[in-house]
Amino acid sequence: MNQLSNASRRRFFKVAGGGIVVCIAFNPLRLLAQETKHPYPKDFNAYLLIGENGRVTVFSGKIEMGQGVYTSLAQMAAEELGVSLSSIDMVLGDTQSCPWDMGTFGSMSTRIFGPALRAAAAQAHLVILTLAAEKFNVPVEKLAAKNGIVSVIGDANRSISFGDLSKGAKIAQVVDQRAVLRNASQFDVMGKSPSRLDGFDKVSGAAKYAADIRLPGMLYARVLRAPMHGATISLLDTSIAEKLPGVTVIKRAGLVAVLHTDAEASMAALAQIRVEWRLLDATLDQENIFDHIIKNSTNFKQLTERGDSKAARSGARRLFEASFHKGYVAHAALEPHAALADVKDGKAIVWASTQTPFPTRDRVAKALGFDQQNVRVITPFVGGGFGGKSADGQAIEAALLSKEIGKPVQVAWTRAEEFFNDTFDPASVVKITSAMDDKGRISLWDYSVYAAGERGSDLIYDVPNVHIRSAGETHYDQSTAAASIHPFAVGPWRGPGANMNVFARESQIDILAIAAGVDPLAFRLQNLTDARMRKVLLSAAEAFGWSSSKSPKTKGFGMACNIDAGSYVATMVEVNVEPKTGKVKVVRIVCAQDMGIVVNPDGAIMQIEGGLTMGLGYVLAEELRFHGGEILDSNFDTYEIPRFSWVPRIEVVLVKNEHLAPQGAGEPAITTTGGAIANAIFDATGVRMFRLPITNERLRRAIVAEKKETGSAN
Repeated sequence: MNQLSNASRRRFFKVAGGGIVVCIAFNPLRLLAQETKHPYPKDFNAYLLIGENGRVTVFSGKIEMGQGVYTSLAQMAAEELGVSLSSIDMVLGDTQSCPWDMGTFGSMSTRIFGPALRAAAAQAHLVILTLAAEKFNVPVEKLAAKNGIVSVIGDANRSISFGDLSKGAKIAQVVDQRAVLRNASQFDVMGKSPSRLDGFDKVSGAAKYAADIRLPGMLYARVLRAPMHGATISLLDTSIAEKLPGVTVIKRAGLVAVLHTDAEASMAALAQIRVEWRLLDATLDQENIFDHIIKNSTNFKQLTERGDSKAARSGARRLFEASFHKGYVAHAALEPHAALADVKDGKAIVWASTQTPFPTRDRVAKALGFDQQNVRVITPFVGGGFGGKSADGQAIEAALLSKEIGKPVQVAWTRAEEFFNDTFDPASVVKITSAMDDKGRISLWDYSVYAAGERGSDLIYDVPNVHIRSAGETHYDQSTAAASIHPFAVGPWRGPGANMNVFARESQIDILAIAAGVDPLAFRLQNLTDARMRKVLLSAAEAFGWSSSKSPKTKGFGMACNIDAGSYVATMVEVNVEPKTGKVKVVRIVCAQDMGIVVNPDGAIMQIEGGLTMGLGYVLAEELRFHGGEILDSNFDTYEIPRFSWVPRIEVVLVKNEHLAPQGAGEPAITTTGGAIANAIFDATGVRMFRLPITNERLRRAIVAEKKETGSAN
C-alpha cells in the first residue's frame, strides 16, 4: 500500500468531496496480454469513496449496457466492505469523475476489474477498522463491521457508523490486487441474486440513454450519407434546404448536415438536398467475398506449432479436409448510436452511447483539436453494444457540428444509418486438415483462419501434431479502408472471432467422431484430458440426458464446447428439421458453464441465456447483403434477427468452482451455438453444413443435393 502524493490526493478529493478514498492501481494488460493491445497509461483504474453520509460510491470507467455490472460490481464492493447493497452508488463511464479505463468488452468487467474492486473494498474495510480501533482504543481484532456499523465485540454500546468515521478523515490510499479477499463460504452479498439496481428505472422508462438527454437550445442534426462506402460527392445543391425556416446547413469539417430545433424538421430538410455521387466500381458481394479474403490474406501469424505436422500429414492413412465460411454480421443493438455534444469556450461535454468512454474522449479531442483534459465524455445507460459501440462516429459528428454552430447538437442515427455505419463482424474462412490414428485419437490438426482472428482458435483437445495460423484483418476503421481486404469497416462482435473458430473446430471434431464410428461425446472425452473441461462436458450431458443411440428421423442432437474469457462451457442442443423447406427449429438447449465464483447467479444465467439466444441469429439467419461498398440491408425487414418464437427451452447449469475468481459470463456461451446447432442438423439430416448462417434455403438445397448424390427417394 502506498500513500497518494499530495497532488493526487487533491485531485481525488476535488471530485470526491472528502471521506475515505481507496484507489485501485493495476495493469489489466499484464493479465490480458493475449487478449488486447490497448495502450495503458500509468493511472488508477477506479476508486472507491466512503462518504461522510455513510454511502459508498464506486467510480469506474466501465459502463452498463445491459450485462448487469451495475449490480454485480456493487455486490463485489459491498461484500468486501461489509455494507448492504442498498448503500452502494455506482458512477460509471464519466471521464471527468472516473479514472481511465480502456473500455467495456471481452467479458472483462467482472473477471479483470472485479478482483481489483474487491481488493479496494477490502482495504477500505481495514481503514475503517483502523479508525474505529483508534477511536475506541482497542485492537482491530476486537472489532466487527457489518451493514455499515463498526462495533466492539461483546460491547454493543460501543459502535459507530462508517459515515461518522469518515467525517474529516481525509484519508486516501492506493491498493493493488494483493489484498486478502473473503472466500465463498463467508459471502453475504456475493453469490445471491438481488433485484438489479438499474431494474426499476429501466422497466419504468425513467432510465436515460444518450438520445434521451436534452439541453436548452439544442439542435437535432441529420447528416448526409453516401449511398455506398467510398462514394464521393460530384454535385451538391443545398439551396432549398437553406431557405427552410429554422434550418441551418453545415458544409464544413468533412460533414454535410442540416440542423433544427425539431428532429422531424431536420429530417425533412435533409430530403431537400440535391446531391450526385461518384460511385466506386463494385465487384464484391456476399458470395465471392470468401475467395477475395483468402487471396488477399497473405500475412500469416503463427499461433501454435507443436510436433511435426508435415510428417503427420504425409503419414496419415486418411486426411479429413474441410473449409468453413461465415458472412458479415451486424450488431443490430436495440439502441442505435446517439450522442449529444456541447462545445463552447474551448471545452466539450459529450453524452454518448459508447463502450469506450476514454478512447472516445481521445478521438473527440483529436477531431476538435482540443487537449484531452478539455473534453468530457459521459456515458448514460447503453442499450446493447456487443462490440459495435466502440468506434463512436456519432460522438465525433456531434462534437464537430456543435463546435461549428456554437450550440448543443444531437446526432442520433436511424436504423438505416446504424446498418450503414456499423463495424461489422468480418466475413471469414477457416480451413482444417486433420487425421486420426487407429485408436480414434486425433493425430494431426492443421488449421488456418482467415479474417476471424485467433480468439477461439486454440485446440482444447490432446493432439501431438498441431499447426495453427491466422491471417486477415478483424478490425479496421474507415480511415484505412483503402488498404483493407474488406469493403467496409469491421470490428468486434460478441465473442469476436470465437463464434467462427468454434463452429469450424467443433464441426470438424464431429466429422472425425462420425468417421471413427464413435459417439461425439465419447470421442471428445477420449481426446481430452483437461479435467475442468471434462467436468463441464459431463455436467451438460447429464442435464441434457445425452444418449449415444440414434436419434429419430428429422430430430437431431449436437454439442460443442469451448474455453473463453476464463470460462469453460459446453452446449448441447436438440433440433427439428423440415427437410422439404430446410426450416430448423431449435427445441432445447442445455448449457453448462464453469465461470469460477458466481457473483450473481440470476445475472449469470440471464447473460448465458442472452448469448445463446443471440447465437441463434448468426447461426440461422444473420448475414449482411452487400454489393461492393453498398449495404443492401437497412432494417429488420430484410436483415433477420432471432424472434421470440425462435427461443427454445433453455437450461443453464452453473458448474460450481468456488476456488477460482469470477470469470467471464456474457460471451462464452454464444461461441458454442454455431457448432452445436450445425452438429445437431447433421444428426437430423445427414447433411454437413459448412457455411454460416444455415438458412432454410441453404439447408434445403443441401438436403436435395445429398439425396441426389446418395440416390435417396425420400
